[in-house]
Amino acid sequence: MTLRAFVDGASRGNPGESGIGILVLDETGNKVFSMHAYIGKTTNNVAEYTALLTLLRRVQKYRCTRLVVSSDSELMVRQVNGKYKVKDEKLRRYFQQVQAILEESPFEFELKHVSREENHEADRLANLGIETRKEMTI
Repeated sequence: MTLRAFVDGASRGNPGESGIGILVLDETGNKVFSMHAYIGKTTNNVAEYTALLTLLRRVQKYRCTRLVVSSDSELMVRQVNGKYKVKDEKLRRYFQQVQAILEESPFEFELKHVSREENHEADRLANLGIETRKEMTI
């Protein structure tokens, strides 16, 4: 089973109040789950990585064979796909966590860059996380 996911991190101030948004769809486009969460004060790049990490941790229980993730963060997509080096020490820790999860994951993984317009629902959810201040529970 293939799952399609859209992830986004939002930060108001950079660093500032931040949230994440995640939308996961099945092969027919039906919603499997969505979530938003407030993650405190951080940068937009940390918020983007937090959204991806949260997705990777939560999607394990769905036993998919393939996970296709879309993000509007060109930096994160290029770093995870090995096109850019991760120079920032803080981001490197998040990057390493992503890599560790992917090494152990039973599914094929693809991460692609999309426009903000294509990622609008995850963006809406990330902003909702900031507005509602609903903190994440794992």
